[in-house]
Amino acid sequence: MPATFLTITLNPVIDISAVTDVVRPIHKTRVREERYDPGGGGINVARVLTKLGGEVDALCLTGGATGVLLNELLEAHSLRHHKIGISGNTRISFNIFEKHTGLEYRFLPDGPVVGDAEIAAVLDYVTAHPADYVIASGSAPNGSPKDIFVQLSELVHRQGGRFVLDSSGEALSTTLKQGRCYLVKPSLSELEFLAGHELDEIGARNTAQKIVADGHAEIVAVTLGGRGGILAHEGGIVRAPAHHVPIRSAVGAGDSFVAGMVWALGQGWDREKAFRFAMAAGAAAVLTPGTELCRVPDIYRIFEAG
Repeated sequence: MPATFLTITLNPVIDISAVTDVVRPIHKTRVREERYDPGGGGINVARVLTKLGGEVDALCLTGGATGVLLNELLEAHSLRHHKIGISGNTRISFNIFEKHTGLEYRFLPDGPVVGDAEIAAVLDYVTAHPADYVIASGSAPNGSPKDIFVQLSELVHRQGGRFVLDSSGEALSTTLKQGRCYLVKPSLSELEFLAGHELDEIGARNTAQKIVADGHAEIVAVTLGGRGGILAHEGGIVRAPAHHVPIRSAVGAGDSFVAGMVWALGQGWDREKAFRFAMAAGAAAVLTPGTELCRVPDIYRIFEAG
């Protein structure tokens, strides 16, 4: 039977991307090629899993007039989803590509405050959902308990599922001290936050291996941007170089990586092959403009090229 997936986005966003010639202070900056997409880590993961043919449900917290727009965008992308209403407004991000310099500017608000009842509804939904892989991706919203991902990891573990986490800050560090993840995907900066100091590559390897040895994650995949990635598991360390491709936008590269990894694992691929597929998915994401995410033919072309 093919694996089933549930993604969790506690702090979703409407991603607006556009292009301008030059960003200047004070003056109006006229933009073009506007694109509106449903976003937030878990939603982006669900978008890529759906493209790959995965059976996925997307759980998200939404509210206000912007929550209505988010729902319309989810339906436009044909994403099977379940929304839990909140009293605040779903946030909106702006991603502007400046053609003159080739730089991308990204503006992302913190988002609304959520209450205990809204978090309880998330826990109830996850308890009732029998997915093989539960992927929590993105930031923990204001007002949520510090151990929200610990609670989710324990729920999924008791149900026999595999909990995957891609987050940052205190929510990530708390989970990797108290929780049990199947897979966690920190960037180098997030791994440095966990370690409390800067890390060279040997330090990154040692920190990732310690997370595995301490039993808080079976697999740790560290993304190093243009330097590739590191995979740590009980069998050792795997180092993968970066795929050097033309960069149009960095939006969603990490989410595409996570989607590629869990999809491949759900297909029964071994961890190292799944890791290479994930690296290809992350590289494919930067080929597309704005918030489009990766295209499946690009993933396979990069993967097969090695």
